[in-house]
Amino acid sequence: MKIFICSRLRGDIENNIKRAKQFSREVMLQGHFPLTPHIYFTLFLDELKEEERNIGINAGLEWIKECDEVWVFDNELSEGMKKEIEFAKKLNKKIVMK
Repeated sequence: MKIFICSRLRGDIENNIKRAKQFSREVMLQGHFPLTPHIYFTLFLDELKEEERNIGINAGLEWIKECDEVWVFDNELSEGMKKEIEFAKKLNKKIVMK
């Protein structure tokens, strides 16, 4: 299955990217394909620039269209995570709280 990884980026960006990589590894070792836009898009978009952040969030929403499930890895939801979850709900995607 294609699994969209929903986890925090803002705040401690470096640590949150490391955590997202760990979550992605966990998903892949379970035999699934992780879709983790905040790892990929931060390679060339600046999270600290609001316009680029919004471009990344909107591009990530496109990935949700392609996933089978959305796995949420943080109990405290950021604004970006809330947006992703609401979008997934509108598409009737299964949301799994991890």
